[in-house]
Amino acid sequence: MPYNIADPGRDLDDLIVRRAEVFRQKQGIDLRTGHLAEQIDPSSKVVIARNAEGNREEVAYDKLLIATGARPVVPDLPGFDLPGVMTLKELEDGRRIKAYIEDHHVRRVAIIGMGYIALEMCEALRARDLEVAMVKPRPRFLPWMNESLAAMVKEEVEENKVTMYPGHEIKAIESDGKGLRAVCEDLELEADMVLVAVGVKPCSELAENAGLELGIKRSISVDRSLRTSNEHIYSAGDCADSYHVVTGRKTWIPLALRANRGGWAVADNVTGKRVELDGVAGTAVFKVFDLQVARTGLNSDEARAYGFEPAEVVIQARTRAHAHPGSSTIGVYMVGDTKSGRLLGVQMVGKEGVAHRVDAPAVALHAGMAVDEFSQTDLAYTPPFGPTWDPMLIAANQLLKKM
Repeated sequence: MPYNIADPGRDLDDLIVRRAEVFRQKQGIDLRTGHLAEQIDPSSKVVIARNAEGNREEVAYDKLLIATGARPVVPDLPGFDLPGVMTLKELEDGRRIKAYIEDHHVRRVAIIGMGYIALEMCEALRARDLEVAMVKPRPRFLPWMNESLAAMVKEEVEENKVTMYPGHEIKAIESDGKGLRAVCEDLELEADMVLVAVGVKPCSELAENAGLELGIKRSISVDRSLRTSNEHIYSAGDCADSYHVVTGRKTWIPLALRANRGGWAVADNVTGKRVELDGVAGTAVFKVFDLQVARTGLNSDEARAYGFEPAEVVIQARTRAHAHPGSSTIGVYMVGDTKSGRLLGVQMVGKEGVAHRVDAPAVALHAGMAVDEFSQTDLAYTPPFGPTWDPMLIAANQLLKKM
């Protein structure tokens, strides 16, 4: 949606992958839009809902999939319900944002938060030549990222004329009838619109009220076949937890591939094909203006918390062979376990060659490879796309010196 919002002439409905009529007419699915699921009764295997007219309905099931997703976190503070204070999660949110920008001639936007969506949206809004200021309570920008790589991202954002205010606790949002004001103890940001992008939380209330076990961050606890604590109920998507391939323990990392893969796995399991999922490595990539930012696996703090004894290294390399024009810098952070020798995680930042390069260490994490094994992998070389020694291999070789 941020990329659609960046283009005022593009219809947000372009993002719809499959319309309701296709499910009903082509696939014969009894799809009931405009219905609110209010309760699950596992003892009688019934979902109790309200239809568009407000009438009560009961829908019986043999097997049930809960795929209620996640919702944006909105602080319980004064003014967060004012007109012009937006979140971005559903298509309707995107429609409201695009319409509000046009209808209210928005020129200044304050973004509360500095995570993935906040950063993608700051780029989208700057593409529309809007003034953007970002604020967050914690003083460290991208706290999960190595500080030297995070500094590269921060510099890129600021070079694109986005003002950043980390370390400022939001107390309220106020309106004077003409505009909005994000109020901190020592700072006030004037804005025509405020975007709240401080994260999401799983929509697990239906499951909890039905007596199902919850897991990490109140996500719905599932086994590797996506089955909940009730043998007839499954859960998939951003509302459900998963296993981390590095730690082997439960985690909650709401990302698109896992959500899609989980849905497919449940479909197989309820129709008789036994499927189990290994889990996730937390592989993610996002674009911030001209930078690509990627991660997979653990950072050193996370590794230490899970009982590993991490060693880490940060290197800078070129994105192309030294004599090839157009080369730029790529920063790589790599973590390994000094006890077992395992590769634990990788982060990368650069203007090119990041988005798909992170897939190599992601596969290595799924395979449980050691750093020395990864250092011997036969990665591709050609001058326009990388040096003879790929930045991944340079980082692995340097990390081995610390293990």
